[in-house]
Amino acid sequence: MASVAVENFLKEEQEPKGFSFENCRRNAFMAKQGAEMPKARKTGTTICGVIYSDGVVLGADTRATGGSIVCDLNCEKIHYIADNIYCCGAGTAADTEFTSKMISSKMELLKLRTGREGRVVSALRMLKQYLFRYQGYISAALVLGGVDVNGPALYTVYPHGSTDKLPYVTMGSGSLAAMSVFEDGFKMGMNEEEAKNLVFHAIRAGIVNDLGSGSNVDITVIRKGNVEVFRPYQIVCKKSERAGDYTFPIGTTVVTSSTEMVPFSALTVTDEEVMEIS
Repeated sequence: MASVAVENFLKEEQEPKGFSFENCRRNAFMAKQGAEMPKARKTGTTICGVIYSDGVVLGADTRATGGSIVCDLNCEKIHYIADNIYCCGAGTAADTEFTSKMISSKMELLKLRTGREGRVVSALRMLKQYLFRYQGYISAALVLGGVDVNGPALYTVYPHGSTDKLPYVTMGSGSLAAMSVFEDGFKMGMNEEEAKNLVFHAIRAGIVNDLGSGSNVDITVIRKGNVEVFRPYQIVCKKSERAGDYTFPIGTTVVTSSTEMVPFSALTVTDEEVMEIS
């Protein structure tokens, strides 16, 4: 009995943990043989952040796409990490959301263990180590911002785990349009209203110039001691009304044939057989 328990324990220890990459070599071999591999769906998003004199302003659009299909018009892309830390997510919606939730849980445990407010670099280290472990297979490109004892901080986290620290950042398919607005209008020491206006115009530029971004502009302002969420800050793509009336009166289409549905209660059991399952 003891030997069986030891064998089961050793077998569990030998099993790989986390994601399995054993099919990567098989897929590469199949591609060389001419097999057409399935392609990942392209995602569209515009997210950005900027540091101003008293804090950080984060912004995002609200369109979620799956290929060429708009799946959600009001997707929330600014995620809670801690009371003083938020992040914007671009990439696969499920990956960004659940990665943010996991790091948020770890930051709360760290706060309970130390009795101190979490720092932005702590969340950054957790995120980059987690994403680097899976070598980009978790499609989460994040803009991490917050205010701690060291003041406002803003980072970008790429799916492979690399990071940047800059006073203004953009990510997503609409990032080039947003970055052009930042490079034209950013200045050191901006006040809150200037920062909010700059972030709004950056996200709006992404929405107007990128088909994968759209709908509304969400903004989150992180200050020392409090956070203010604007959802939506402004609606950019308003839904248009139908030009015509597409309702038709009953009888417009001629019925050529019909089948009467028999209710289940009207059926009668004529034969019954009980079979044993060995």
